[in-house]
Amino acid sequence: MTNQQQLQHLYWRAGFGPRPQDIAANPNPRKALRQLLRDAAEYQPLAGPRIQAAEMQAMTPVPTPDLRQDPQAPALKKGELTSEQRKEQNRQIREAFYTMNTGWLERMATSPAQLREKMTFFWHGHFACRVRRPAAALQLNNTIRQLALGKFSDLLLAVSKEPAMLQFLNNQQNRKQRPNENFAREVMELFTIGRGHYAEQDVKEAARAFTGWSYDAQGQFVFRERQHDAGPKIFLGRTGNFGGEDILRIILEQPHTAEFITTKLYRFFVNDAPNPAHIQPLAQAFFRSGYDISDLVERLFTADWFYDAANVGTRIKSPIELLAGIKRTLGVELEDKKPLIVFQKALGQTLFEPPNVAGWAGGRSWIDSSTLLFRLQLPQVLLRNAEISIALKEDENDLDPQQTKSDRTFRQPVKAKAKLAPLGLLLAKTPEAQQPAALSQFLLQAPIRPENLQLVQQMAQKASAEGRLRTMVTSLLSLPEYQLM
Repeated sequence: MTNQQQLQHLYWRAGFGPRPQDIAANPNPRKALRQLLRDAAEYQPLAGPRIQAAEMQAMTPVPTPDLRQDPQAPALKKGELTSEQRKEQNRQIREAFYTMNTGWLERMATSPAQLREKMTFFWHGHFACRVRRPAAALQLNNTIRQLALGKFSDLLLAVSKEPAMLQFLNNQQNRKQRPNENFAREVMELFTIGRGHYAEQDVKEAARAFTGWSYDAQGQFVFRERQHDAGPKIFLGRTGNFGGEDILRIILEQPHTAEFITTKLYRFFVNDAPNPAHIQPLAQAFFRSGYDISDLVERLFTADWFYDAANVGTRIKSPIELLAGIKRTLGVELEDKKPLIVFQKALGQTLFEPPNVAGWAGGRSWIDSSTLLFRLQLPQVLLRNAEISIALKEDENDLDPQQTKSDRTFRQPVKAKAKLAPLGLLLAKTPEAQQPAALSQFLLQAPIRPENLQLVQQMAQKASAEGRLRTMVTSLLSLPEYQLM
């Protein structure tokens, strides 16, 4: 594998793809990784005037399914809003989420802190959470971003105390008189140790320990002592008057937790098929380090097997990786950001809207007949301003689930600009006849099939001199090979 191929692999996995200038600089992968780690060192919250304005507009009290359990919606009852007020409120909430969504996508495409944003994206799927309050969702997102490369123990505790997560997993209803097991069950099954390493009784005892974990009207964690079950509990073979922090500490003392997290990271960054021979040493080092996430990802990205052919160009890009990658590599800018939301919904992954607490399944689930067709059409839309016509599927969890098919249908040309000059510079010393092959080696992580290369060459020959580069890029991005990284 050439240095360029290794670099591209690293930039796709540790970030959202390479830019032409990244490859032109041609550092060795270890040097590039050190730079990625340095660039990710500083935490910058996702914020900005547009996000703040949208968030403030949607700050009015929001009805929830159970108002009695939500201290942030104390006074408002469903009957107090007219249908028009409710419609306007939904519009404001939707607008706030969409502004946060496109703001984060923009950051993924442009931020130097590629590794921090990629890790935030990973944890966004791992700690999947879907709430109606934009402020709570953004606060959780920034908590994850801040701790994304620190100690997993700190991240787990902070996320477990976030109002968004406590509300999403019903811990507002978890009281000593009526324990609710939902939060405790998901913390163990999905966030830490995984199925098979605890018993049903451990879930019940953990739920008792989390009683009293709540939040106030200002969106801050509070411990309500009167609601807490202070009695003795037996959890994973230990006995004590445990609270929630004790439960998390005991879970982290189990080596299975390190293995569970490492396996999930491996599947995200390396290969959908876990390789125990690779994972076991990483998990053991992760455990010994006290769950140091930076140390773990550095070990992963410097392992020799990370650059094996079996791990390069074999993962299907998630919709967000696909969109952010095109924006980053080609500098694509849309005149109107709304189509970016439509693309995400059509492709099956919308930021801040995971399908459930297990997050997105990923892998082969990203591709079916309709999503593959749209993936192959997308370059024409972004690089040729082609019109798209999409009827989005109904989504019962959507912010506005009552939309008619007409309201869910998006049909209009997309006005976008791409910066192709850096690509032209990358090809400047390559003879014209060899440019389709050279460009394919930069844009594709999987080897291009000979018949597809021939097709791109024919398209390039037919194009005008000024449109040749755009034609080649559009053709290459429209190939099935571009769906892989």
